[in-house]
Amino acid sequence: MSEAPARGEPSDSEHRGLPALVPTAGNDHAAGLLSRIMHILFGWKSATTRANLEQVLAAPPAASGFSPEEAVMVRNILGLRDYRIERVMIPRADIVAVQQDIALSALIKVFESAGHSRLVVYNDTLDDPAGMVHIRDLISFMAARAGAAPPNAAPREEPPRADLDFANLDLTMPLAATHIVRDILYAPPSMPALDLLAKMQATRIHLALVIDEYGGTDGLVSMEDLVEIIVGDIADEHDVDVIPAITRQSDGSFLAAGRASLDEVRALIGDEFDFGEARGEVDTLGGYLVIRAGHVPVRGELVPGPGSFEAEVLDADPRRVKRVKIYRRKDRRTALPREVPATMKAPPPRPAPPHDEPSRSNPNTTRSP
Repeated sequence: MSEAPARGEPSDSEHRGLPALVPTAGNDHAAGLLSRIMHILFGWKSATTRANLEQVLAAPPAASGFSPEEAVMVRNILGLRDYRIERVMIPRADIVAVQQDIALSALIKVFESAGHSRLVVYNDTLDDPAGMVHIRDLISFMAARAGAAPPNAAPREEPPRADLDFANLDLTMPLAATHIVRDILYAPPSMPALDLLAKMQATRIHLALVIDEYGGTDGLVSMEDLVEIIVGDIADEHDVDVIPAITRQSDGSFLAAGRASLDEVRALIGDEFDFGEARGEVDTLGGYLVIRAGHVPVRGELVPGPGSFEAEVLDADPRRVKRVKIYRRKDRRTALPREVPATMKAPPPRPAPPHDEPSRSNPNTTRSP
């Protein structure tokens, strides 16, 4: 005779439809915590929590209990341990950075045009970083200077009209003299995104430079970049609409950004646009064109692509290709049969003269009796 389940414990019927639990030899602290949570929610007693979650997420939403949005986020969390920061970092060419001797007036303009709250600060080059500057620290410094009276100011008879007097602020002062440059984190490209996220939480430093094997700057990662791996793109009031990396034009050509990935290009153009062995050397269309040309192409240069394709560089600088137009070369296009102009057509053959009429070519010929 089987015993009835104790009060508060789910019955066997309530377990139906849930994946079977496979006991494991050992569980770490995190797995034990998740197991207790799953026991409270679903009545599971012991399991490899990751395997159970993956099975539940593979089920339809009605059976799993997760909404589509929740399922996407949980999948993204499970994939964090295999996600490397080199996949999410901003490349070196796109880093907005300032030199430590920049004047405050120029720094304000950089903040205004960049749209970022943090900027990398370097000494001589970006490979010699000094830290980062936060716009809140800059505003606090400016407010403190504007609120303080100048040392040799004469006493005023009338009270000031405003609490802040920006005439007291020297905008030619270099950034290094303000002492508002903060520390910045450093990470290798192979570092797991989850580890960097934990490090940012522990140090409360939300910006990290990605350093290559030679100690040079390879890219930049912010806390927002890591959070977007889980929740998707986060657009704020300063973000502009993202332009697609590659688009098809009405004339059959394609407009593409130099940083468009090889997968994006091939997905839109087709398998005929084959990158060949270059796939293992570069990741972007701009990098592929550099390999094909043997140098960084300049604006207006035509670079032959795979097969019958050709790329025209629309915008570039000495370091990279920014925008290109891809189309088929005219000399490779299949020529359609064209109609011969009427003036070049051969005249139709004249009908043969009847037997009862003399031939015009020989007027002496008489009609036979």
